[in-house]
Amino acid sequence: MPKIFTALDKIKPAYDATYKVVMFICKILLITDILITTMAVCGRYIPFIPDPSWSEEVVLTCMAYMAVLSAALAIRKGSHIRMTAFDPYLSDKTIRFLNLLADIAVLALGIIMLVQGWRYASTIGARGTYVSMPKVSRFWMYFPIPVAGTAMIIFELEAIYNHIKSFFVKEEASEQ
Repeated sequence: MPKIFTALDKIKPAYDATYKVVMFICKILLITDILITTMAVCGRYIPFIPDPSWSEEVVLTCMAYMAVLSAALAIRKGSHIRMTAFDPYLSDKTIRFLNLLADIAVLALGIIMLVQGWRYASTIGARGTYVSMPKVSRFWMYFPIPVAGTAMIIFELEAIYNHIKSFFVKEEASEQ
């Protein structure tokens, strides 16, 4: 294996750690969603349980974070939606090239999400507040987009590296 790939493979633990952090955040958001929704539903039918006015907006914001962050996680595992109907008719090198091209396009989307998402979060979002929580900026409603863009960029860089590496390094049978 060329030395450049051996050196760059040492960064894999950073990708693993990033994946674990994003997955942990998604799990916390899901738990938060479930707890707040349960409290809100119970609050409608059980008199001594409060039904906070902010529950719907917080749940929707948590869902926005989970949706875009889980999409970024799918990039790392290669479990996102893709078209493979023509793969049996194409050569292995063509498929690898098309996968690389698709990942470059998704990397560009991640950069756009980071730049434009931050622009929206820091301008439009920073000017407004949640209806039920007037002291909380709507920045937090727009912030999932640049966060997910950052995660997508990180995971796409790894995917692109792996595609490029696959052109130069043959899979070894001992590696699993």
